[in-house]
Amino acid sequence: MPRAGLSREVVVALAVELVAGSWSGPAGLSLSAVAARAGVATPSLYKHVGSLAELRAEVALVGVRELTRACTAAALGRQGEDALRALARAVRGFAAERPGLYAAAQVDAATGSTPELAAAAGDLVGVFTAVLHGFGVPPERHVDAVRSVRAAVHGFAVLEAQGGFQLPDDVDGSLETLLDVLAAGLRSLGP
Repeated sequence: MPRAGLSREVVVALAVELVAGSWSGPAGLSLSAVAARAGVATPSLYKHVGSLAELRAEVALVGVRELTRACTAAALGRQGEDALRALARAVRGFAAERPGLYAAAQVDAATGSTPELAAAAGDLVGVFTAVLHGFGVPPERHVDAVRSVRAAVHGFAVLEAQGGFQLPDDVDGSLETLLDVLAAGLRSLGP
């Protein structure tokens, strides 16, 4: 019989707590750590999740959904360069505040390990695509543009969060320069 108060949702929430603050993300997650946090024996978790891979997919789903909410809230009501800057700042902030969930959210929209995860990742890509409309990027260039923006912003956020910017120059100013370059590049893809 399952422990009173322990459910699939509680197990996932405990896993998210364990993962959220660490750059290792779901790769560093173990069933024994979740069980210890829950105060149960590891086999007790199998009443709620089928495997470690399934639990990691659930953590990834939480990460993708939370990142999508943050990006949507930031870009909502904005257009063009303003939307791009808001989106980039949201990604940067999320990566800094919840690095493990940010790492978990890095899934391929087309091949997420579950249909639900693939759909959620597609929603996140959709937020990026919506921002491109303000630049007049034609549909046949959306994939290239989304990949470019995502790669640049992701790279910046990860490098910063992992201590990669040690020079004394202003990091905020460097982000703004990156966004200037991205905006110019996006405009060049338009008509």
